[in-house]
Order: sequence, then C-alpha cells, then structure tokens
Amino acid sequence: MEFDPLTLARIQFTLNISFHILFPTITIGLAWILLYFRIRFTTSQNRAWEYAYHFWVKIFALTFALGVVSGITMSFQFGTNWPGFIEKTGNIAGPLLGYEVLTAFFLEATFLGIMLFGKDRVSNRVHLIATALVAIGTALSAFWILSLNSWMQTPQGYSIVDGKFFVESWMAIIFNPSFPYRLTHMLLASLLTSAFLIAGVSAWRFIRGVDGPATLLVLKTGIVMAAILAPLQIFTGDLHGLNTLEHQPAKIAAMEGIWQTEEGAPFTLFGFPDEARKKTHYAIEIPKASSLILTHELNGEVMGLNEFENEHPPVAIVFWSFRIMLAVGTLMVLISWWGLWSIVKKSSLSKPVLSALMLMTFSGWVATLAGWYVTEVGRQPWIVYGLLRTSDVVAQHPAITLVGTVIAYALLYVFLLVSYMGTLRYMASKPAESLALLQAQSPAQSGRPQGGV
Repeated sequence: MEFDPLTLARIQFTLNISFHILFPTITIGLAWILLYFRIRFTTSQNRAWEYAYHFWVKIFALTFALGVVSGITMSFQFGTNWPGFIEKTGNIAGPLLGYEVLTAFFLEATFLGIMLFGKDRVSNRVHLIATALVAIGTALSAFWILSLNSWMQTPQGYSIVDGKFFVESWMAIIFNPSFPYRLTHMLLASLLTSAFLIAGVSAWRFIRGVDGPATLLVLKTGIVMAAILAPLQIFTGDLHGLNTLEHQPAKIAAMEGIWQTEEGAPFTLFGFPDEARKKTHYAIEIPKASSLILTHELNGEVMGLNEFENEHPPVAIVFWSFRIMLAVGTLMVLISWWGLWSIVKKSSLSKPVLSALMLMTFSGWVATLAGWYVTEVGRQPWIVYGLLRTSDVVAQHPAITLVGTVIAYALLYVFLLVSYMGTLRYMASKPAESLALLQAQSPAQSGRPQGGV
C-alpha cells in the first residue's frame, strides 16, 4: 500500500465515518424505543416504564451529542480533503446534506431538550409529542443521508455539463434504485443495535446486582425486538443483495470472492482472497450456493471479478467484512431466540443467557461497521458509481500533513469512545434513582423480578 494523498485521505475519512456511524446507529433506533416506553407509561400508568424512559433518555442525549460533533467534523472533510466532490456534485449533495442538518438540529435537538429537562415541568402529553417528533427527526436524518449515499451508489435523475452534475429530477435522485433497500436495511440495523444495547446493559445490571425498577421490562423489550428484527434483517439483506447484483455486480463478485464468471458458483464460507493470483486460498465452499442465493437458480450465472479488470473494489476488505456481518447476524438470531425461548418456556433468564446478552451489547456496532465497509469499499474505485472516480476528487495535500491529522483523529476517537463506554458503564452502575416512585406499587406492578430474573 502506498501512502499517497488518496490513500491517506481515505484512511482519515474511514476513521471519521467509522466513529460517527456508531452513534446515529443507536439514536435512530433508541428514539423509537423511548417512544414505546412513553406510550406504555401513558396507557398503563406503570411508573416503571417512566423510569425506563428517563434512564435511557440520558444515554440517548449522550449518544446524540457525540453523533452531532463527529458529524460536523466529517462534513468539514468534504471541503478539506475532497473538494472535487463538492465542486462536481454540490448541486445534488449540498441540498441533501442541508436537509439532513436542518432535520437533526431544528427537530431532534429542539425537542430533545424537552425530553431531557422536561421532567416535572411539562405534561405527559408534551413529553409524548416531543419524543415522537425526535423519533421522526432521527428517521428523517437517516432518510436524507441514505438518499445521498444511495444516489452515489446508483445514480440517476442527473445530467452532466462541463464535468458537473445538475439535477433533472429530484424524485429520481432521492428515490434512486437502491434507496428503498438501503434505507430499510439501515433502519433495521439501528433498531437491532439499540435492542441489543438495552438488553445487554440490562443483563449486565442483573449480573452485577444493580437492578432498577424497570430492568426486567427493558430486558424483555430488547430480547423480543431482537428476536423479531434479526431474521427480518436477513430477509431484507437478501433483497438488498439482489438489487446490488443488478446495479453493482463488481461489489457482489468481491463479496463472494468469485474470480471467474461461472454457472453454479459456490459460496465461500472461509478463505483468503489473493488479488495478485486471482484466487482464494484454503477456500471452504458450499457448492452452487452463491448462484442459488443470488439468482435463485442452482446453475445461475454469476459474474466474476475477471469481467471488471482494474475497476473492481479491493477484494479482501469487502470479502471479510461481508462474512463478519453474516456471522454477527447469525449470532443475533441465535442468542435472541435463546433469550425469547427462556422467557416463554421457562419464565426466567439463566445466567448463561444473561452473559450471552451482555457480550452482545455492542454487536450491532460490529455488524453495522462491517456492512458499511462492504457498501463503501465495495463502491471503489468510484465515488459516484461508474461516473466519477475517487482519485479525481481528492485534494493533493502533503503526505506528512495527512499523516499528522490521521494520527490526531485516531487518538481523539479512541479517547472519546473509551469515555463514552465508561460513562455508559457508570450510568448503568448507579443504583436506581426513582425507587421512591414505586413504593406505593406492588412488585408485580413495578415490573421488578421476584426471586431472580
């Protein structure tokens, strides 16, 4: 690997997007979970749900703040490291990024203040409305960002004049061919990430003996959500893959590690891709499985990387990221179903189940990052697929300058991530602050477990 300006700028952007995406992935899903908590409190008047709401809204606010800060830094990089992108696609990218910023700051941030500081100051109805607006705002932010990203993957609705992109149809740009699949896949990923986060933190509280009045309710909510959403995510992922096969066959070939176009292509469970020799070493394969998955025919033809010469993505990163995503997704299904079976059949959760859920607390982050690398690295060497190369829009900064900023970003992000997780641990370790709210209620009403989980 040569550390030229292009490589260093891509490493820096990878660091930024990898750190940034962790937090919207939680806030998008957690906002809807908070709305669910508020609705349950409104309909049942069980104050345990209100406690759950106020406990998790603090974590939501912390996560939202880090997402906003890292998002601003990422936006700056478009101007500092990728000026050609803004110069050539600004007529399309600018408005879409602007809509996202308006959604995040004017809708989410405004009503988050009511959620966070409105306890005992505003009515339950106002709390409910504010929470609903924040949840809608997070989804709208995802809508605009994913619309732009999807357009970069499957561009349409544009014209090119003097090397610059102009809008011909906003409807075609926003609702481009991959957008519905990418939006659905990301929203489900966010809900899954949040489901395992609330389940894992609640399991940790039980194991450590730091139980709050709503811990069991939150734990069950996370398990049920994950058990439903994990298989649904696999299904939508398959649809997304078929769409990618139609529009970005080089990405699919890299994901599958298929070098030569063939009928009845196998699926490689494990192996070491070698771009120089155009083969996968020590491959463990399932015969005809790739053709069956991608074309729904045992002998369907799948294009290989040989069809794309030097215009295919780096194979190893895409290949391994895809398998990490699949492995984590499979674990999500198995562990969430184990937890659901324990609740339904045994009416309790054993320590092994709780330990497994605790270990899966941040599994959504791993799967999301792996999927994002498949998406973004798999688009290379294009920044706008098939139309504009990444190498044509990068700024030619001195390598030493970029090395310095990459190291600075890396150190800062490690510090912030460790601080975030330490703060989350501290908040989860605190004894319940609102037990007095439940003194007048019976244990069954409060949602506290009797004799263990």
